[in-house]
Amino acid sequence: MKQGFAQTAFTHDAAKLFKTHCAECHSEYRLGGIGPALLPENLKYLRKPAAINTILNGRAKTLMPAFKSKLSDNEIQSLVEFIYTPLTKTPDWNIEKIKASHIIHNKQNNLPNKPLLNVKDQLNVFVVVERGDHHVTLLDGDTFEPVHRFKSRFSLIGEPKFSPSGRFVYFSSRDGWISKYDLYNLKWVAEIRVGINTRNQAISADGRYLLVANFLPHTLVLLDTRDLSPIKLYQVKNLQGKSSRVSAVYTSPPGNSFFAAFKDISEFWEISYADEPPHGFGMWMHDYRVDSGENTKPQPFPLRRILVNDYLDDFYFDEDYISFIGLTRAGKGQVIDMDVRKIIVPEIILKGKPHFSSGVSFNYKGRKVLAVPNFRKGIISVLDMESWKLIKEIKTLGPGFYMQTHKNSPYIWTEVLFGPNKDVIHVIDKSSLEIVKTLRPAPGKKSAHVEFTRDGKHALVSIWEKQGAVIVYDAVTLKEIKRIPMNNPSGKYNVFNRTRYVKTND
Repeated sequence: MKQGFAQTAFTHDAAKLFKTHCAECHSEYRLGGIGPALLPENLKYLRKPAAINTILNGRAKTLMPAFKSKLSDNEIQSLVEFIYTPLTKTPDWNIEKIKASHIIHNKQNNLPNKPLLNVKDQLNVFVVVERGDHHVTLLDGDTFEPVHRFKSRFSLIGEPKFSPSGRFVYFSSRDGWISKYDLYNLKWVAEIRVGINTRNQAISADGRYLLVANFLPHTLVLLDTRDLSPIKLYQVKNLQGKSSRVSAVYTSPPGNSFFAAFKDISEFWEISYADEPPHGFGMWMHDYRVDSGENTKPQPFPLRRILVNDYLDDFYFDEDYISFIGLTRAGKGQVIDMDVRKIIVPEIILKGKPHFSSGVSFNYKGRKVLAVPNFRKGIISVLDMESWKLIKEIKTLGPGFYMQTHKNSPYIWTEVLFGPNKDVIHVIDKSSLEIVKTLRPAPGKKSAHVEFTRDGKHALVSIWEKQGAVIVYDAVTLKEIKRIPMNNPSGKYNVFNRTRYVKTND
């Protein structure tokens, strides 16, 4: 970085500079084009010094050029301040724009239904997202050897979703691109841009539909997984017309439904993807009897609103997808019964800010419990899933984000993602709820995101560094087996584990 940047004031006509030097790739209104969208919501993981360095020196193996010979220090600083400034008006990305972005790389019917990878078990392959250079590596879960690598869209987010057979994987990028990749033929099938800032995606249990959640604009987009063609666009508004960002979407296999939670409205939505949605689904009815004479047949993909008494953000479903626990804006837990569509536990008081969607459930002393990491406190909260009472707090060396276990493992693995102990992985015994081992896979470097092999015999840990690694551990002895160099492997996903809707691990 040049020395003058720290003291430089915002003095240049940044909008004009942007239009001249950046709009060709990133669009005049920063919504993205060949290059990614340049909005504060999309730049969450890029700090301003890194943005300055990117403008100065470009980005290797991309179309992003270096501007250090074209722009002054003040001009670059002005551009950085500009791209981190929110838009004054919520941008639109309507169904016409979505359809216009649709790309078919290879027609699915023309691709053979036979795997090309020379691996023992196609379902024991790991899909590793390398955020450092925006690539994806396929890792053999038996030999722990990389078997293929390909370029992805910029800044993939969330976990990829898989077709039930494990043949296709669907990626989402922060700037709204959904991409379908064929793990048999090692080729892209289709892509479509559904928004400007995307939160996450969910796939139906039968693999036919994807529902995508957007921060910008405030929409949900339903896609046909065969070629990612859009089926329906939902404008996210409550009954009073107030719009909202979407926190997250999930699927409920038993109910053939998607669920969506929101940042800015006190509602929870259920969207049916059944071929014949339940009688009267989402409709105001005087008489719900089929023979009542009322027109009770819903339109395809109907929406049912569930009113709640607070904004629900992060949430976790039980194994039957009947009860879910969500996090209110006040930082308290709340349990909703989806059979009766009512709040059954209005308040669960826990310390800090629990991260329910990363929780894991298992059997403990004859009862089902849920262990939940915490964004703000160095604790794991363990809840009884019948009474929803706190059983125990397990003290850790700092706040965490991810947890993982496997039905064949006696342990829970969790990281310390924030603070001075970011290099720590704790291993917790499920029978005693005690930490039995504290690992430091790469001292001083951030360790995160544990994923098991199909059989649960090995656990893989990511080192979140540019010159990072995936480290393989024996899940019983807790000894390191192998270290595979990777470029900031932000997440790795075992195909078998991710194609089974098993939130419960015992």
